[in-house]
Amino acid sequence: MVDLLRTQFDFNDLLEIMAILRDPKGGCPWDVAQTHESIRRNFIEEAYEVAEAIDQKSAPHLCEELGDVLLQVVFHAQMAKEAGSFDIGDVCTGICRKLIDRHPHIFGDGERLTDAAQTLDLWEEVKRKEKHQQTYTDAMNDVAKSLPALIYAEKVQSRAKRSGFDWPEVQGAVDKLREETDELEEVLSQRDRAEEELGDLLFAAVNVARKLDIDPEEALMGATRKFMTRFAAMEHSAGDKLSGLSLDEMTALWNAAKKQS
Repeated sequence: MVDLLRTQFDFNDLLEIMAILRDPKGGCPWDVAQTHESIRRNFIEEAYEVAEAIDQKSAPHLCEELGDVLLQVVFHAQMAKEAGSFDIGDVCTGICRKLIDRHPHIFGDGERLTDAAQTLDLWEEVKRKEKHQQTYTDAMNDVAKSLPALIYAEKVQSRAKRSGFDWPEVQGAVDKLREETDELEEVLSQRDRAEEELGDLLFAAVNVARKLDIDPEEALMGATRKFMTRFAAMEHSAGDKLSGLSLDEMTALWNAAKKQS
């Protein structure tokens, strides 16, 4: 039984606590009722909170959020153990084997590498062999479809790039973005066509970001935060009268806020 008065716990304590919470006889009713599907979103949210802690450069916050992610891993592993499919030992074995196999330059007889880019290429090569990917399409199909759309598009484009199907310079991607903008304008009155062309426009924008080595997710987040800052300044300037102003009046306040930021 876990010593509840301890000030320091380890991984085995976490496993034991999770097993106690999931025990149908005396465990927590909420924890017992959960399934892989019911806490799927929790995992995603916790991962994003880790990302936020990293952005904040807060070690205490990062430590806390990593614990929350670790809880999700242990939670899923405990449910799998109860179902007889795998346990946390299998999870650890799987990731250790993957790390060993994908680092032949460290754990095998492979040539020692000192360049990070070469190391990444080797990782991808071993990964393709592991997953029996015979074509570039196989590699694209392997990208997780549950990723945010911007990240998903960037990963698909990066894998297509390996075939040589890519603009040699960023200008080609920019020209394509302009072309997609023109095509969207032509179908604004057609809902279905507009949705399709808007998707093409967003995909083209991600391509430009990739060519510039810019994370499209971070770029959009930055633009959104900038919008919020300027909107707050605009609202502050208007006092309590913002909703009563005309669009021209709000635009004037917006432009003033834009000059200040």
